[in-house]
Amino acid sequence: MRRLMATAQNGLEVIRFGGLAHGVEASPFEVVERRRMYRLRRYFPDDATPGRPVALLVPPLMVNADIWDVNAEGGAVGILHRGGIDCWVIDFGSPALEEGGWQRDLADHVLAVSSAIDTVCAATGAEVHLMGYSQGGMFAYQTTAYRYGRGVASIVTFGSPVDIVNGVPFGLPYGLVSDVADFLADHVVTRLPITDSMVRVGFQMLDPVKTAKARIDFLRQLHDREALLPKERQRRFLNREGWVGYAGPAVADLLKQFVAHNRMMLGGFVIRDQPISLAELTCPILAFVGEVDDIGQPAAVRGIVRAAPNADVYESCLYAGHFGLVAGSVATEQTWPLVRQWIEWAAGDQPLPEEIHPMSENATTNSRHSAADRIVSSASALAEAGAGVGKVFEGLAGSAVRGSVELMGEAARALPRLTRLGMIQPSTRISLGSLLAEQARRAPLRDCFLFDDRVHTNAAVDVRIDNVVRGLITTGVRPATRVGVVMETRPSALAAVAALSRLGAVAVLLAPGSELGRALELTGTRTVLADPENLRQVAETGARVLVLGGGGDRELDTPPGAEVIDLEQIDPAAVRVPGWYRPNPGLARELAFVLVTGTGDRLETKYITNYRWALSAFGTATAADLNRRDTVYCLAPLHHSSGLLVSLGGAVAGGSRIALARSLDPRSFAEEVHRYGVTVVTYTWTMLRDILDAEVFPAGHAHPIRLFIGSGMPAGLWRRTVEQFTPARVLEFYASIEGEVVLANVHGVKVGSKGRPVPGTARVELVAYDPVTGTIRIEENGYASRCADNEVGLLISKAADGIDLSAGGLRGVFAPGDAWVPTENLFRRDGDGDYWLIDRADTVVITERGPVYGQPIVDVLNDIGAVDMEVAYGLEAGGKTLSVAAVCVREGWHLEPKDVSEAMRALEPSKRPDLVHVVDTIPRSASYRPSTSAVRAEGRPQPGPDTWWYHPDTETYEVLTEAEAAELFGSGPADA
Repeated sequence: MRRLMATAQNGLEVIRFGGLAHGVEASPFEVVERRRMYRLRRYFPDDATPGRPVALLVPPLMVNADIWDVNAEGGAVGILHRGGIDCWVIDFGSPALEEGGWQRDLADHVLAVSSAIDTVCAATGAEVHLMGYSQGGMFAYQTTAYRYGRGVASIVTFGSPVDIVNGVPFGLPYGLVSDVADFLADHVVTRLPITDSMVRVGFQMLDPVKTAKARIDFLRQLHDREALLPKERQRRFLNREGWVGYAGPAVADLLKQFVAHNRMMLGGFVIRDQPISLAELTCPILAFVGEVDDIGQPAAVRGIVRAAPNADVYESCLYAGHFGLVAGSVATEQTWPLVRQWIEWAAGDQPLPEEIHPMSENATTNSRHSAADRIVSSASALAEAGAGVGKVFEGLAGSAVRGSVELMGEAARALPRLTRLGMIQPSTRISLGSLLAEQARRAPLRDCFLFDDRVHTNAAVDVRIDNVVRGLITTGVRPATRVGVVMETRPSALAAVAALSRLGAVAVLLAPGSELGRALELTGTRTVLADPENLRQVAETGARVLVLGGGGDRELDTPPGAEVIDLEQIDPAAVRVPGWYRPNPGLARELAFVLVTGTGDRLETKYITNYRWALSAFGTATAADLNRRDTVYCLAPLHHSSGLLVSLGGAVAGGSRIALARSLDPRSFAEEVHRYGVTVVTYTWTMLRDILDAEVFPAGHAHPIRLFIGSGMPAGLWRRTVEQFTPARVLEFYASIEGEVVLANVHGVKVGSKGRPVPGTARVELVAYDPVTGTIRIEENGYASRCADNEVGLLISKAADGIDLSAGGLRGVFAPGDAWVPTENLFRRDGDGDYWLIDRADTVVITERGPVYGQPIVDVLNDIGAVDMEVAYGLEAGGKTLSVAAVCVREGWHLEPKDVSEAMRALEPSKRPDLVHVVDTIPRSASYRPSTSAVRAEGRPQPGPDTWWYHPDTETYEVLTEAEAAELFGSGPADA
């Protein structure tokens, strides 16, 4: 009867007051600073002991700041204060009670923590040890990176996830979680405030078994008041008092940046238009890992060791759940004493405790608790609560489900692109301008591109494009007008090209420093868009110059007599839009871009229709599986086909962020890859050589890059890139301007191969080709002869309906009336169906022994470790044509004739070059292609130790002597 009465009495008190009167008093504090976003508490303010280390503790958004004092003397601030540490706590308050609380976003909280650090540092004169629990730890990482470490002595986090991909709670597939997070961020949380009661119920549902067990235990012990009182404050905190609401914009930011896009791990999360990466962290970091934490899972928490490669990262692994890391007996007995010892170690006063050790990404627990213990414990709890045992199978099924969902997700992304591509007809309206406008309508606040550490949204970019269009209209530019674009890589260059597309004009893309006069004459261009840096060069051609970029306050270097219009001085709002203007009028069949390639007498124009651009754009996005989680770093310039079709096109079609690089600077590349969270890097030719040689990314250094995409990378550089940036791979493209050919080496296994046709692009064939006569070989029936496997032939593509074949098209190739478009390149196809570039049809060297192809020679030479760059070309000498290769040697390496002899064994003897000579350097074009013409212009190779000729009898390369040179060239040394 006494037990029953005690139960009734205690139960009535719980019903009336929400809990038992426990008499535990909170630790004393004063509010030192009040701001709109937070109140800054200083605990034990009467303790004025000088020289104490300082700790600033940050709670997660959904938990009351009292989490740090929930156990009073046995809690964080109590234990740390007794350890001689000055404790400060930032209190964000409840969004339901604070002015504008429901409008707070993630950046508001990061900036609040940053402001609190400034206040604490000013008040104490010491750097702070920044500590955060769960999302509070994420704030600690983000704020320190945002401040570049200023004012922070060390970071301590408790169950704070970093790598969401490898730590999705409950083993759910990341692809599914990412898509759900994106949907919730866009359509749910911004419209629905998350109240404290919703937060409380949500957390309890994350572990319903534990919640039910705790309540059952409480009811069983309700008669024993003395047994309940020690944990009563903690119980009330968890059941009701400890939860606060969560502002919708902050939830949306969290879901978008750190769940859907995993940018804590990859870098490139945005704080007030500024991209930030955890690679900026350099201070010591201690992460507490809960072995049985299903929210901040160990794999997710340990992601910090890769996300912060420049910091010394340590961990302490405890057998505790998410809440148990900071409150409860484990926290009192282990967590906070270890934190105190960590701070003493950081000050240099004490050695590092054994329980804290350098973090390993694939660490295994040293705890005495095995996986079996955890299963038994969980099973017991399940049995006590009367629940099912489905969770036991979670780990077994998770991997299979995750793999299936990810595969389905990739297919789901590719299918709409291929379907859309297949639906494009000649009269379909599609263009670069229309795709950018489509993105602005669908996701106006989503990041579009990054440049100079600033993020520009789709809406902002769309407004800028429209403003440039109004400026162009004012200057008389109309649809179908050809307008040159001579600009360095910058946002204004992207806006200029997109504005011309939106207007329906044709962008003639020219490389700065190229032969502008001849290029403008060749393309019939009289008006040129230029940036201030290229103004003078363009003006000297006599063309009308429209200047864009640099803002309206800069001074222009205008030559006397030049016709120059500054578009930045035109007020878009004052422009009267004419009746003929329709945004994005471009049809698929219409000309969109003109590229100018080559130099001197080999200057050529390449014409790209809207359909041709879209074909490469959607093809690239499909082959590279580009999506909104990717950030594409555009090293390739827009005036190169790879930059226009692959980099810009693929990123826009895939909905990816675009990171614009001002120039190819290895140090900036290393910083921006982390800061922007770059996952895909574009390249042309030997561009990556500069980055590899600078060694800004040592082998094994953590990075977010998953893919390099581009065209023209030599085989040896390809291998170096893959080795240096493991596990990233190379996706090599071949896109012909003629026809609709897009090849892609999707798997990247066959180094040097151009791969296979991208789905949705034109059907291709290889026809037998005679490089001597420059004609297609015909069979007895009059049709072209198809090439067998590994036979060299001309690549041709099936012509689309309605295409004009008068400019070199072919009919009746394999059947009466069929239509094909020839490319300018020779290929071979291996037995697996992969295509290998062999040479251009007009650069094959025709020697006395037959044709010698350049690309195999280049690939073989580039595979030699000592070779930096190389070119192959033909040399007229003594009435015959010789095949010659020139190489330059990597700094610190030495190249011997025997190295060349050994490498050339990969080629048939008749396909090997007659001469190989070493040159000091090989100039490169604006697109980083080694210049054959520049090497040829240096003259004939001279006899000596750095020139080697091929001896057919010994099949080796030997030093070219004066006598041998005279015989080979058919003249004396004086004529050489």
